[in-house]
Amino acid sequence: MSKELFFKHQAQITPHPKALEVKQAKGIYIEDIYGNKFLDLVAGVSANTLGHSHPAVVKAVQTQAEQYLHVMVYGEYVQSPQYKLAKLLAENLPKNLNCTYLVGSGCEAIEGAMKLAKRLTGRTEFLSCLNSYHGSTHGALSLMGTEVYKAKYRPLLPNCNRIEYNSEKSLQNITTKTAAVIVEPVQGATGFVTPRNNWLQKLKKRCNEVGAILIFDEIQTCFGRTGKLFALETYGVIPDILCIAKGMGGGMPIGAFISSKEKMDALKDNPKLGHITTFGGHPVSCAAALSTLQTLLQNSSIINSIPTKEKLFRKGLEHSLINEIRGVGLMLAIELGDVERCRNFVELAYKKGLITFFFLFTGTAVRLSPPLIISEEEIQSVCKKIQEVLNEL
Repeated sequence: MSKELFFKHQAQITPHPKALEVKQAKGIYIEDIYGNKFLDLVAGVSANTLGHSHPAVVKAVQTQAEQYLHVMVYGEYVQSPQYKLAKLLAENLPKNLNCTYLVGSGCEAIEGAMKLAKRLTGRTEFLSCLNSYHGSTHGALSLMGTEVYKAKYRPLLPNCNRIEYNSEKSLQNITTKTAAVIVEPVQGATGFVTPRNNWLQKLKKRCNEVGAILIFDEIQTCFGRTGKLFALETYGVIPDILCIAKGMGGGMPIGAFISSKEKMDALKDNPKLGHITTFGGHPVSCAAALSTLQTLLQNSSIINSIPTKEKLFRKGLEHSLINEIRGVGLMLAIELGDVERCRNFVELAYKKGLITFFFLFTGTAVRLSPPLIISEEEIQSVCKKIQEVLNEL
């Protein structure tokens, strides 16, 4: 009955959704209404940093819900979950990223960052990378690095052009007409492609030369997934504006764009209300994000253990059918080189109690982005099951 109502009354985004009927989710497991338990290797697409229903996050949500929920549009009232989160973010980011605008999602963070870049530069051109993904709202969609998801929704924003990720030659396309370059430090939708040959450093240098704003889309990489709290630490490059979401909320919806106080002040005057959001920085979501960040900082082993966990995955997944394993930390792509093989892999893994997933822009790789709390023993168990799947393929 529940599945029937799901298909009848909820808008669908694919012809064949998995339609797992969720009863509860705890830690790294999701349980369906039939009592089947699945080990979640997707984490809500890199969102459940501390796993499902982490006790500290649940407690923070409950406590805040008893105090107050939504009280006023963002930025009008002083709300402790908001300013405490903003302060803790500033304390753990480079000094030029000291002022946070809290929003409701990753794509809203991108939209706000785009507006800020226009205000700061007076320019209108945006550059993003081929095969990049920054969200599905119209501004973010205009940045998307592939045409297939854009064609039916044109016209989109003008002056949105592409450079090629990891291409030094492409950097010359960044000119004095460019308001901002928006880049994922690790490209997500195309299968966790990482930067090579100090490309991010060279990108930053070129932006500085022409006065363009550098925006990092860390919506997937933030809060520890690469083995550092932020990927900007992993690769040693500091952007002018940082966008975060997904994993920062511990399972609650939230996002943010972050810059210097000086730059952010451009949004408050001439005209005022430079960006407006009703539910952005919702106190319950902020409480969850604050608890998530505090837990990561107080338990440093969670993030510090990620390089070791990455090595365990890479070692345990050595198999003749795997062409390569891309990515960094706990965002790994198993490249199988064949679309049908990937589909079969995901289905077989599901039957063995493992939830894996596809990538948006490549059909030949399978996503592994488990909660950061997955243990070394659980990784070894997962790798054995994946080996069984590969052998059956």
